[in-house]
Amino acid sequence: MSEQQRNGRLYGVGLGPGDPALMTVRAVAVIAEADVVAYHSARHGRSIARSIAAAHIRADHIEEALVYPVTTETTDHPGGYRGAMEDFYTEAAARLAVHLDAGRTVAVLAEGDPLFYGSYMHMHKRLADRYPTEVIPGVTSVSAAAARLGTPLAEGEEVLTILPGTLPEEELTARLAATDAAVVMKLGRTFPAVRRAFEASGRLPEAHYVERATMAGERTGELAGIDAGSVPYFAVAVLPSRIDAPRPERAPGGGEVAVVGTGPAGPLWLTPETRGVLAAADDVVGYTTYLERVPVRPGQLRHGSDNKVESERAEFALDLARRGRRVAVVSGGDPGVFAMATAVLEAASQEQYADVPVRVLPGVTAANAAAARAGAPLGHDYATLSLSDRLKPWEVIAERLRAAASADLVLALYNPGSRSRTWQVGKARDLLLEHRSSDTPVVLGRDVGGPAESVRTVRLADLDPAEVDMRTILIVGSSQTRWVRRGDGRQIVWTPRRYPEA
Repeated sequence: MSEQQRNGRLYGVGLGPGDPALMTVRAVAVIAEADVVAYHSARHGRSIARSIAAAHIRADHIEEALVYPVTTETTDHPGGYRGAMEDFYTEAAARLAVHLDAGRTVAVLAEGDPLFYGSYMHMHKRLADRYPTEVIPGVTSVSAAAARLGTPLAEGEEVLTILPGTLPEEELTARLAATDAAVVMKLGRTFPAVRRAFEASGRLPEAHYVERATMAGERTGELAGIDAGSVPYFAVAVLPSRIDAPRPERAPGGGEVAVVGTGPAGPLWLTPETRGVLAAADDVVGYTTYLERVPVRPGQLRHGSDNKVESERAEFALDLARRGRRVAVVSGGDPGVFAMATAVLEAASQEQYADVPVRVLPGVTAANAAAARAGAPLGHDYATLSLSDRLKPWEVIAERLRAAASADLVLALYNPGSRSRTWQVGKARDLLLEHRSSDTPVVLGRDVGGPAESVRTVRLADLDPAEVDMRTILIVGSSQTRWVRRGDGRQIVWTPRRYPEA
């Protein structure tokens, strides 16, 4: 007889959220077959898992109560709370192994689902490689909470995020701001911080509260109205689907304009704050190319326009906000760097828009993106200039280039060329060569983060204007900038933080 045939079988049995009627048929059958029924409990000896399955536990079952040594992080164990729990799980697994070695079938009861924030998983990790094991899934508290609220959790392409309330408050805030729908578990003592995170992320008006779903003492309500002192551990906060959800009514004057930066390319470059503002907006306004980076959301209106109508676009957004709309104005990169923030703020300074709230959210700039791909060419002082003479004379550009070059600053050059502007790069190169060595490294970053990304470095003397267009940014090194080929063949560019003394 093989060792596995001699040994017993381990089951992790999901019991569902609390109502015994929500146990699966398979869960009931496994408990009936088991020789040993194990369950976790606090020191008071009461086990929620056992109470759910009580009707199926017989007098001839061997019961193993696995009693937690601590239920808070206060302990005198030399390894702290984590050390105390690790020792407990190891000892509990050893107790179950005695039964399994004797050929007994062991069913470990678990509220909800055994492998979803459950204590059973610690037994599973210690025993499943040694004994035949089966996990019986159960209805989670997340599903139960949505069912009791009677609201969809997530629909279509929405993202549902499950968060433990024990996360740091700032991390919770960022994740709540960025997601479509969410459930925050493990409330109790964490509730005040969780509530603050909902408020800071702007999601508190949407948030619901569910306590002991499907169990005796169940309670639901709006999260904003819950007394922190009344919240148990077995409670969750729910941000349900936004699709078809009623949007809060806002009176004229109750809207706002948020100018957001989408970074240099796709969604990987968005900040959590920007994701949240884009998801919550009633209207999204922007240059059509940048608007295409924003996911389409049901019920949200999109207003695309040409890239040469910035003033008109700004006033349109402000007029929407005056009517109570929540408006996101979209820019590429950072909205405050040669982008839409200036146009919106300039329009907002007019008297008719004086009462419209306007805020600017940062984004990853093209210069930062290209610099990171190349190494760290912006590691010391640098200047950012636009080579476009559409809004300022070339003479002004040339004067600033000379000043920055003579100051030995690294230069990040935006808008270097286009189909209608073909000579500026050559002029800038020749001017810089009056102050810089011909070997000065120049980073050419094109479509950074996009499908046609190209980042390479050339000598200043070899900079070819024909290889530069509006999707390219140039980073011109200072006299201190280094350009090295590493052992893996990759070229890196960096500017030392220490500057030599005169």
